[in-house]
Amino acid sequence: MAYWVMKQLLGPVLRFFYRVRVEGMEFVPAAGPAILASNHVSFCDSIFLPLALRRRITFVAKAEYFEDPKTAWFFRAVGQIPIKREGGSASQRALEAAADVLAAGGLFGIYPEGTRSPDGRLYKGHTGVARLALQCGAPVLAVAMIGTREAQPIGQVMPNLFRPITIRISRPLDFSRYADRADEPMTLRRITDEVMFELRELSGQEYVDRYCKRGSEEALSPAEPTRVRTATLVPA
Repeated sequence: MAYWVMKQLLGPVLRFFYRVRVEGMEFVPAAGPAILASNHVSFCDSIFLPLALRRRITFVAKAEYFEDPKTAWFFRAVGQIPIKREGGSASQRALEAAADVLAAGGLFGIYPEGTRSPDGRLYKGHTGVARLALQCGAPVLAVAMIGTREAQPIGQVMPNLFRPITIRISRPLDFSRYADRADEPMTLRRITDEVMFELRELSGQEYVDRYCKRGSEEALSPAEPTRVRTATLVPA
């Protein structure tokens, strides 16, 4: 209930303060499970995407956000579910939670980079999206968030108003052809790279062939040479 109340309240506000354009809305299935794999350049990605879609989308978030009364209401209202990091693999629990959402016929949102890009570039994707697609047999839609970094840069509490926001959604990516090789690491990497290739094409971001580390000063350093290996990104 809180999710839909939040959409009704915030939707008109965001449309007033931002010029939000959604491209590819017709590719989001009207019913049934699907994985929305998005780039991640701003905290407000998790606000604009749920409010733009007609269907509910679920993300996972750190349990700490739900333990603080000042933030718990918000994360529940925008459709996120808590994942505790201690006592085992947080990534495995996240995949299990995602599988439950998809088994119920829902939309699940995931950021393959694992964290926000510190400099606006697109970083190497983790293979969780591939594992999830193969395990659940759900299509993957790449989602490019464009303009959200300018609307709310990392570290800035108050967003910049009246900025253009574009949400660009790809056609569904079907990976059923890999079903007989689901346990092979090379298969997981190939699928993930296909998703990242699609994200790069949609967003126009520069691709960096290494994992992004949250809070890494190295990632923010302009002196570091950028390693762009387009050959490792294979289109579907």
